[in-house]
Amino acid sequence: MKFALPLVIRELIVARNKIRDHYANSELSFTLDGNLVGDLGEAIAADIFGIKLVARNGTGIDGHAPDGRSVQVKASATKRGPAFRMVDTRAEHLLFFHLDMDACTAELLFNGPEQLALSALKVPWQGQRMISVPQIRAANAQVREEERLMPLAPPLPSSFENALKHP
Repeated sequence: MKFALPLVIRELIVARNKIRDHYANSELSFTLDGNLVGDLGEAIAADIFGIKLVARNGTGIDGHAPDGRSVQVKASATKRGPAFRMVDTRAEHLLFFHLDMDACTAELLFNGPEQLALSALKVPWQGQRMISVPQIRAANAQVREEERLMPLAPPLPSSFENALKHP
């Protein structure tokens, strides 16, 4: 599922792109990464899927779906897969978004049981481990339709005329 980012997030991305373009000769990329990208993913999940976000508490659960399932939200703007660390509590469900900062779009690459995604990792591990994009796509292909979270309302399609230029 590919879709245009919500207006308020597109405004941030467009502002970042203007700064990057203004300083194009400097080779600075003005990459939005780290906590900001994760926060954007959580905001998108809340908007599209109605996830009720919880305060950061280090448990590996970012919120709860309308049906009560615990949810972990991951997002990347680097074309890499999701990274995981060992936590005491795992979520029942995982949403993983790839954010395209140039096109102001996002793609949902995984929507299913977190355990299914984690099965790509060799256990035990220490520190942080990443699941590749091909692995997360393969795991997503194994998710049964009834296991997926359904959007509250369909997001704007990525072809939405003004999504790229005019937030």
